[in-house]
Order: sequence, then structure tokens, then C-alpha cells
Amino acid sequence: MGGGGAGAPAGGGGWRSPAGGADDPPRPAVLRDQAGKTPYDEIARLREAGLLALLIPVEHGGGGAGWSTACAVVRKIAAADGAIGQVLGCHYLLSFSARFFGGADLAARVERESAAGQWCWGGGLAPCEPRLTLTSGRDGRLVNGRQGYATGVLVADRLAVRVTHADTGEPLAVLVDTAHPGVVCGDDGDTFGQRLAAGGSVEFDAVPVGDDAVLGPLSWDEDTLSPFSGLAAPTGRLVSAQICLGIAQGVLAEAREYTRAVHAPWPHTSPRDPYALTTYGELTVATFSAAALADQALEALDGGLVRGEDLTDDECAEITVLAAAAEAAASRAAHDATARALDVVGARSASSAYGFDRFWRNARTHTLYDPVAHRLHEVGDYFLNGEHPPFTLPF
Repeated sequence: MGGGGAGAPAGGGGWRSPAGGADDPPRPAVLRDQAGKTPYDEIARLREAGLLALLIPVEHGGGGAGWSTACAVVRKIAAADGAIGQVLGCHYLLSFSARFFGGADLAARVERESAAGQWCWGGGLAPCEPRLTLTSGRDGRLVNGRQGYATGVLVADRLAVRVTHADTGEPLAVLVDTAHPGVVCGDDGDTFGQRLAAGGSVEFDAVPVGDDAVLGPLSWDEDTLSPFSGLAAPTGRLVSAQICLGIAQGVLAEAREYTRAVHAPWPHTSPRDPYALTTYGELTVATFSAAALADQALEALDGGLVRGEDLTDDECAEITVLAAAAEAAASRAAHDATARALDVVGARSASSAYGFDRFWRNARTHTLYDPVAHRLHEVGDYFLNGEHPPFTLPF
């Protein structure tokens, strides 16, 4: 299942339909962005709709959907609100981490508990400094340290985080209950975009981690990390691509609606203005192309997941490169669409009442965390030298 075309409607957008007039009050998405409040209500609605358990197998209490469907949902939601799309996409990746790194038995137990509790997952498994440490002692395994920023920490029921074992130096993914008093989340993720991503810092003070809460190793060594586990990286890349594509599709849909209603961004112009038509054409082609590449990569990812432990290193590398290319194309499409669509709308797009600026701010903020240049380097090195991309996670 694909994510829809570049002209897909952006539900909850920035201004009223032509029937209501362009001067009507802003829609909820704009007001939420301007308020910047922690999205408790939005997460509750995702929970009520069954979207938090979408990827969990039916026999474990979930929706039984695959990654193509989950990515389509992320893309659709990001078209209306990129920050909520990021929270949901990060949740999907982290809640699948036990399947990638811990094996079938651990994944089944974690998935049953997650579905029963309707958990929202936050945190992040990407390398960060300073590192969180996992120590072993008389009181068992304990996590200590501070993570400077993680998505969804203010609304998460569980945090999946990267820790370094103090004795061995091995990186591990562990699951932490946010209700523990040693977990202190800080509301200090004051970014100019993705304001509703519920991000912030999190402090861990002697937080216990049971043996069944160690999701698995995150070693960079291909001899340690199986090709199937390595699919976590392209999966994360494709989640990131959906967020970018949703933002691009959302701004184009709202700009189109505005242009049809208002007609004249400049004197003596109309919706038939050659500049407007050419610009919309270029942006639509770029977004369609990026979406098609993302769908191709998703198809390859689905095939890799079906192969499971039979997946080879070469197959994993090919899927990873496809995902890297898709993320790079989606990032560029989002940057281009969120900037140039405003040129077509005209000077009134600068009014905060319409909320067009949130698309640019969201795209710019999201892509700052992992610059597209890194993905282009990986694609070029694979194309020219056959070099397998390194195992890196975007969240």
C-alpha cells in the first residue's frame, strides 16, 4: 500500500476551504502549532483509533498491519501535522525494536504487553553523547545518565534507549518504564519546528532494567549484527522519508486550496499564471518522484522482512541504499516544496493566521537531525565502490 500522491489532502490544515472564505479562523493544526502544547490529546486519539498497536500481530492483540501500511499512516498524518507524524513514526520504529534485536520470543512478550497497555513508545536508539551507561551490581542492572533530546518522551509510556554497558562497552537497546521515579523528562525541546513532537531531555537516575527489558545489542560490527537486525536502519530511514513526504504533500495541498480560492497572489495574475503552473508542476513531479522511490524501497524492505534470518548482508545493503536514496529524495522534496510553494501563494503566506510557515519549520527541523549529505555519501559509495552502508539509526 503506497502513501498517496503529491496532491493528497492535508486534513486539519491551515485555513478554511473556499466555501468558508480565506479569512475564516485557522484550523486546529495551526492553533496546535502556535500553542506548542504537549500532545496528550493527539496521542489519546491515536490510541483510540488503534493506531499505536497497528504493527503488532493480531495474535498478540494488535492490528496486524505491515510496514507499508504503517508508513502510509505516518505520511498521511504528517501531511496535517509533521510533529505528530514524527511521534507516531518514532513509536512504530521503537516498538518494533524487540523484533529486530531481541528475537521472536522476546518480541512476542513485549508486543503483548504493549498492545494490552496501549503503550506509546518514545526515546531513541541513535548514538548520542554523553552516553547512557548500564551498570551491573548487587541491585541488578541500572541505567544512569542524561539523554539530551529524544522524541515523544513527554507522552511515552515506555522509552527505548541506547545504553553502553559499563564493563564491556557494548551498546544495547533497553526498555524503560517512564513511571519509575528515577526517570525525569524535561520539557526543554524548544525547537522552532516540530513543536508537538513531545521531545525533550531525559535523566536516568539508577533506573532498574530487568533481563527481559534488554531488547538486544546495537553493535556496529556486521559479524555481530545479523542482516535482519540491520534492517532497522533502512526502516528508520523510510519512516523519516514518510515524515518529509507528508510535509511536502501537506503544504502543496494547502497552497493549491489557497490559490484556487484567492486567485491572485500578485496583481493581474490568476490560477492560470504560467509561473504558478510551472512551479506547481515542478514541485508535484519532485514529490511524486520521491514518493515512488519511497514506495519502491518499502517494497524491498517488506521482502527483506519476509526473508527474516535468511537475509544476506548484500541484500540488506541493497535495501539500506534504496532507503537512503528515498530519504534523500524526500528531504529535498520537502525543502523545495515548503519554500517554493509560498512563492506561489504570495506575500499573504507570511501571515501567521494561515500557518503556511509551519511546514517549512517542521521540514527544516526534522532534517537537521541527520543531514541528507550523509545519505548521499552512502549511496555514492555503494554505487561507485560497492561499499555497504554503515549501520546508523535516525531516531
